[in-house]
Amino acid sequence: MLTSPDMAPDFTLPRDGGGTVSLSALRPGRVVVYFYPKDDTSGCTIEAKDFTALGAAFATTGVTVIGISKDSVKAHDKFVAKHGLGVILASDEAGQTCVDYGVWVEKKMYGKTYMGIERATFLIGADGRIEQTWRKVTAKGHAEEVLAAAKAKP
Repeated sequence: MLTSPDMAPDFTLPRDGGGTVSLSALRPGRVVVYFYPKDDTSGCTIEAKDFTALGAAFATTGVTVIGISKDSVKAHDKFVAKHGLGVILASDEAGQTCVDYGVWVEKKMYGKTYMGIERATFLIGADGRIEQTWRKVTAKGHAEEVLAAAKAKP
């Protein structure tokens, strides 16, 4: 399981709006990478809208916010358009980045066991090392908590 001060696994993934996003290309900036299960579901929408609402505050702290799920770029584009989102949404359809970050996990719901994305967030420093992690995140209020941590660390 990745924790501070592990190196964050690099990735290059297709993103909403076309093109790709690469973690290493954002250095020396700091990055918040949040993993979420599915576009346009209630918790994921709350989280994405909250990160969007705090986008200017993250930018003033020098932090780029990237949301990652296994949804397609087309699904991300619909999600962005429907909710006016302003965060980068990367598509990990193959799931390798989810595996690299340890968020592809066994889950249980209504007595059934299945594999899915654990809602988790990583604050990554300018040196590419993980500064802080949040696992099994509750969407409501999470973006504010991450922003406070980003502001607390230089």
